Amino acid sequence: MNAETLKKLLTDQPFKPFTLHMTNGETHSVRHPEMAWVVGGKIYVHIPDKNHEVLCSLLHIASVHPVLMVNS
Repeated sequence: MNAETLKKLLTDQPFKPFTLHMTNGETHSVRHPEMAWVVGGKIYVHIPDKNHEVLCSLLHIASVHPVLMVNS
């Protein structure tokens, strides 16, 4: 995964939520473009449930998948 691809995902209009799948098996969902920041070779993802951020190396992103939004 490269920084330009992630920046494009974050700035696409309309924004489409996505999940990062990491090489260690972790997943991190980005449900709003203001929940993630690409800086150099890393992406910061805000985790609202825990009110903190995780720092992910772009080298360790195995894949990116869209989040299916379900209306309640």
